[in-house]
Amino acid sequence: MSEHKDTKAIRTQIERSQHREHSSPLFLTSSFVFDNAEQMAGMFSGKIPGDVYSRYANPNTNEFIEKMCHLEGAEAGFATASGMAAVWASIVGLLKSGDHIVASRALFGSTHQLLTQILPKFGIEHTYVSGNEIDNWESAVRSNSKMLLVETPSNPALQLIDLDKASAFAHHHGLLLNVDNCFSTPIIQQPTKYGADIITHSATKYIDGQGRVLGGIILGKKQLVEEITFFCRHTGPALSPFNAWLLSKSLETLSIRMDRHCSNAQQLATRLSNSRHVAETLYPHLESHPQYDLAKKQMKLGGGIITLVLKGGIRAGTRFLDKINLCSLSANLGDSRTIVTHPASTTHSKLSAEERASVGISDGLIRISVGLEHIDDIASDIEQALET
Repeated sequence: MSEHKDTKAIRTQIERSQHREHSSPLFLTSSFVFDNAEQMAGMFSGKIPGDVYSRYANPNTNEFIEKMCHLEGAEAGFATASGMAAVWASIVGLLKSGDHIVASRALFGSTHQLLTQILPKFGIEHTYVSGNEIDNWESAVRSNSKMLLVETPSNPALQLIDLDKASAFAHHHGLLLNVDNCFSTPIIQQPTKYGADIITHSATKYIDGQGRVLGGIILGKKQLVEEITFFCRHTGPALSPFNAWLLSKSLETLSIRMDRHCSNAQQLATRLSNSRHVAETLYPHLESHPQYDLAKKQMKLGGGIITLVLKGGIRAGTRFLDKINLCSLSANLGDSRTIVTHPASTTHSKLSAEERASVGISDGLIRISVGLEHIDDIASDIEQALET
């Protein structure tokens, strides 16, 4: 097998049937049969390798996990039914009541709700820190702190976390570093290279890449993933075999898709940075991005997301959305089709105005998930919608 990640994402195949398929077959089964009682007992005990129940594992989910481990450089993984199931299990599968999380304030809206509204019911507390002020994180650490939870780049304001510094901080204080790598994908950024213990993805986004299915995955060190796997097997947030099959096939084109996403986004961000209607254009690989040097250091490419701050606030944002023709108005991202979103009224609407402001989400902020269409068509639609 080649050592190149792109090749492993294409050539890794767990199983073929007697029909010798070139493409991996689907294993749409809830359970598996055994040759005899000894084999059945051995597989259930783990002494004999093999699948026993699709809530535990399935050849399709196994293949998807193995490919993602190759791409992320991780030892093990568990695939979940959605991205938020992955975030949830990566926390609750490792922590217990009485534990404390240090978390970057700039997180996806549902992750914020998880920290503030759900985890406290289970006795797990958190303290927010500013992602770009690592020198001030010391005051957030408690004797019961167990995890550092970060997202980089953040959704939607594209704030970055210095993974070298975050890893050094976490491990100095005995914390597990849990990184949401959804925006970058392993094609652009590999948190394991910086010492991350756990990585989560919403596979619904770029990993699928075509807006078809929900999925998530947790990757990391074998011992930690074994704990998470125990939690998931007995609580049930497992990825379906069909969705795993689709996601595994999608990984075969992830690298070339990300090249096109990033090329389009870089060109669009450069064009929009000169627009008289835009107060600020944020894109990690634009020199005007406040963390440009960090982005060039830890991100191979700039990603497929652009954030605009429109002059005129909420009215300008609403007018812009209503004038879009080609692009889609949706709360998703990472699709082959360009998607425009207004986070203050959708993905982050449950945050207060003060909470949104603290992570750079203004009323006039627009998130553009740049798709695979021709860049001239994308830019023409965005630019005409900006005109008053």
